[in-house]
Amino acid sequence: MNTKQTITAIVPAAGVGSRMQHSAPKQYIELAGKTILEHTLSKLAELNELNTIKVAISDDDGYFADLPHIDKRIERVSGGKERADSVLNALLSLADNPPDWVLVHDAARPLVCLADIQRLMTECIAANEGGILASKVKDTIKRGHTHSEQTVPRDDLWQALTPQLFPYQALTNALSSALKNGVTITDEASAIEWAKQPVKLVAGRSDNIKITTPEDLDLAAFLLQKQQNESTS
Repeated sequence: MNTKQTITAIVPAAGVGSRMQHSAPKQYIELAGKTILEHTLSKLAELNELNTIKVAISDDDGYFADLPHIDKRIERVSGGKERADSVLNALLSLADNPPDWVLVHDAARPLVCLADIQRLMTECIAANEGGILASKVKDTIKRGHTHSEQTVPRDDLWQALTPQLFPYQALTNALSSALKNGVTITDEASAIEWAKQPVKLVAGRSDNIKITTPEDLDLAAFLLQKQQNESTS
């Protein structure tokens, strides 16, 4: 992608990942010889479009400093209690020299396809609208608690992925206002939606999974090997 717009990546990585049932936070679990976070940062480092990669890490994190050097653009910032707090901290750290756009990506999504990220950047910047990678829901969706109460039509349902790309100032304002108003923010798009601003849906590969549970790790190892085989064939 050829653009004069400046783009900074933000990777919230202050969580503990309790559902992984592991002694270390999930971003530091090993996958094919590297930590999950190393895989994710290495993928982002392949994007020449990024001027900085801000990684939001808990202040008491004892692992990040031991990671091998990946790219000179990677900078550590203090993470927050929740994902939205970490992202906002990273945004505010950029206030003195803000980029035009911010690309927020989950630390636990190491399998994202570079072509998908580049398409997201190209389409959003061309339209001057923020947007997210997403995949159409394929399964039949049920609503209920202990019993199925309703089958939900899936024609217009999408699974939100990351990265998510938004103008710096728009996302900073939306996140700040939403958090001050006690709004539950599950991803950056939810803050932008709350602010009544557009969120473009850009189709991305469904193998861009988020590693959350132990079984996800096995699937990620398989998909990573498959991607590596594809890249060398």
